[in-house]
Amino acid sequence: MAVNVAIVGATGAVGQEFLNILAERNFPIKTLKLLASARSAGKTIDYRSQTYTVEELTHDSFKDIQIALFSAGGATTKEFAPSAVKAGAVVVDNSSAYRMKDGIPLVVPEVNPEAIKKHVGIIANPNCSTIIMNVPVWPLHQVNRVRRLVVSTYQAVSGAGAWGLYELEQQMKSHAAGEPIKKELFPHQIVNNLFSHNTTIGPEGYNEEEMKMVKETRKIFGDSKIMIAATCVRVPIPRAHCESINIEFSQPMTPDRVRQILSKAPGVKLVDRIEENHFPMPLEASGQDLVLVGRIRQDISRDDGRGIEMFVAGDQIRKGAATNAVQIAEKLL
Repeated sequence: MAVNVAIVGATGAVGQEFLNILAERNFPIKTLKLLASARSAGKTIDYRSQTYTVEELTHDSFKDIQIALFSAGGATTKEFAPSAVKAGAVVVDNSSAYRMKDGIPLVVPEVNPEAIKKHVGIIANPNCSTIIMNVPVWPLHQVNRVRRLVVSTYQAVSGAGAWGLYELEQQMKSHAAGEPIKKELFPHQIVNNLFSHNTTIGPEGYNEEEMKMVKETRKIFGDSKIMIAATCVRVPIPRAHCESINIEFSQPMTPDRVRQILSKAPGVKLVDRIEENHFPMPLEASGQDLVLVGRIRQDISRDDGRGIEMFVAGDQIRKGAATNAVQIAEKLL
């Protein structure tokens, strides 16, 4: 069944990726409306041999729209998503605006697709780092309940938007030319450097990105008892986030059993070639929807056999944002 689709934030990095993925997956579109801010209205975008003119986002933009894919800031979503729902559309929102709101499903299709049925007009797309962790951890959790997660992230600059990529490129050019390096939007120099994720630190000492991973994972898994500690770091990599994950299971777990489970898990690709020292890398994760998993090994700091270490890489623009949202839209159909 073909449906009428609107993309909010169509000119942004994730908005553009929406279009790529909709085309790749042959999503059945009857009519397509591209929406953005007033400054982007009038631009043209090609999609499947047809040229579309970007329209200004207004409260009247959603007449006859059935699915609205939002890739805008939280303030924009809060303002316009209710208008889309009122017009009869189902909103799949990529911002953090509704993720932790009671009654709004927060969905990773490989984990909790059944939650989609509970929507009342809005479905939230989780944070990119949460998605990339949840896809490989969930199938393990189903077999042997996870008690505790300790995760450290290595997050690409494009996770901050197109400007993050631009700033890295400009600083790389300045460094190569021996010129002074200018900081514009990141709080610190990013080329030849890394720093704690540039979100506000709360009273408990964790930044917003870290707390998203904690709270969102508990909601998606439907398990408020999972203990989670996260450290999120911005690194000078253009695209694809990596994560080092330490897992404590309820019962003993072996690396071979983890590999066996993950080899059959949806959305996961094992990259665990020990003899070649070849494990997940952002370069290889970029441009694909699978989360790469490797460095699977026993946690030798404990003697009860319940600890596993692993390293993952995932494209935060695709699976961490646009692909996950399109998968939700597919489930809606």
